Amino acid sequence: MARTWEGVAGRLSLQLAVLLHRTVTGRAAKKRHQHWRDAALRAAHRRGVPVEVIASRTRLTQRRVRTVVTGGKPPPVDEAA
Repeated sequence: MARTWEGVAGRLSLQLAVLLHRTVTGRAAKKRHQHWRDAALRAAHRRGVPVEVIASRTRLTQRRVRTVVTGGKPPPVDEAA
C-alpha cells in the first residue's frame, strides 16, 4: 500500500515542479513579476521612500531603481562638482 502512495506522491511532486518551472522561470512569468515589482517600487517612491532605501532593501542598484521610478527613462545625469 505504501508503494502506491509513493508513486502518486512522486507524480504529484513532478507535476508541481513542472507547474512551478513554467510559471516562475518562464520568460513571460519573469516579465510579469518584474512588472509587478516595478509597480511596487514606483508606488513606494511616490509615497516618500528614498531611492537609496529601496535599492538597499531590494538589492538593486540605485541607477536601476531610478530608471524604474522615472518610468523607464534614464535617470538625470549628476554633474560632479
